[in-house]
Amino acid sequence: MDWARLIRHLTATPWRRRRCFPPQALAAIEAAVRACESRHAGEIRFAVETALPLHRVWAGLTPRERAAEVFAQLRVWDTEHNNGVLIYVLLADRDVEIVADRGVGNARVPAAEWQACCQLIEAQFHAGRYAEGACAGIAAVAEVLARHPPARRDAGNELPDAPVLL
Repeated sequence: MDWARLIRHLTATPWRRRRCFPPQALAAIEAAVRACESRHAGEIRFAVETALPLHRVWAGLTPRERAAEVFAQLRVWDTEHNNGVLIYVLLADRDVEIVADRGVGNARVPAAEWQACCQLIEAQFHAGRYAEGACAGIAAVAEVLARHPPARRDAGNELPDAPVLL
């Protein structure tokens, strides 16, 4: 058991999330998603979770596994051309994960490209620049999607642009 991780999740509060992502940051993230989606056929969702329930931490749930759950929970997969991308932030673990649907992920985009987007966001967050990091990460994901476009044309704005706070 990683006791430090358990304590981080236990002590993470909604106040921290509000401090990192105040209303103006959330508005900037929504605007960035809207602007970036006009450059490619992918659909981007941005989700922030403060901490996991302690029983999930105790069971060893990883941020990557939780991101996959959130991808399904938010129905990011439910687009006409399977072109959804989730940017998932788990504040207590200081971790960012990207989950891409099969129309824009898997063999189409090397995992290293998604990882580079995550590292860009994490570096900005580490410096305390949450809105800037989120917007820079969204732009980086848009660049990846522009270089590796989905096989089919854009079906319109199928997913909400507003960030999700879990």
